[in-house]
Amino acid sequence: MKQMQRRQFLGTGMTAAAVAAVAGTGLLRAGNALADNVAGWPAKAFDAKELDAAMTDSVGKTSVPVSPKVTLKAPTIAENGGAVPVTIEVDSPMTADDYIATVWLFVDHNPTPLASQFNFTPACGKAYIQERIKMAKTDNVRVIAKTNKGELMASAPREVKVTIGGCGG
Repeated sequence: MKQMQRRQFLGTGMTAAAVAAVAGTGLLRAGNALADNVAGWPAKAFDAKELDAAMTDSVGKTSVPVSPKVTLKAPTIAENGGAVPVTIEVDSPMTADDYIATVWLFVDHNPTPLASQFNFTPACGKAYIQERIKMAKTDNVRVIAKTNKGELMASAPREVKVTIGGCGG
């Protein structure tokens, strides 16, 4: 039994030494993993504290027409705001000439209203997302989709009643 513990210790020590050596050469730096360094990352939109600012910084406008092509499914009541399930689907042929390029998910009064951004290509085959989001309180959730041609379309806002807050409360 002691021999197994020694092997685990040696293996962990060797791994740590290898990581330290690579970090010492400059090949591995913490800054490389930060989102601010990623080209095209919408840091300003994700940092916005109000819905209008988040929408302007990501979508370019604060009002987008509702389309039946954009479907948002979310519970009417979420028992835990820390993990609210949402499903988004956008009806699109997803061909090289006509596809959904980006989908944004907003929670109107969250501390940071832009909850998610997803980028698609025709290779995705379908503009479909399932995720769990954090909600601070009862609020509206909305989705905006953008085609490769720049057309914007939105889901109708969906109110989700939160009984236990998930972020900020």
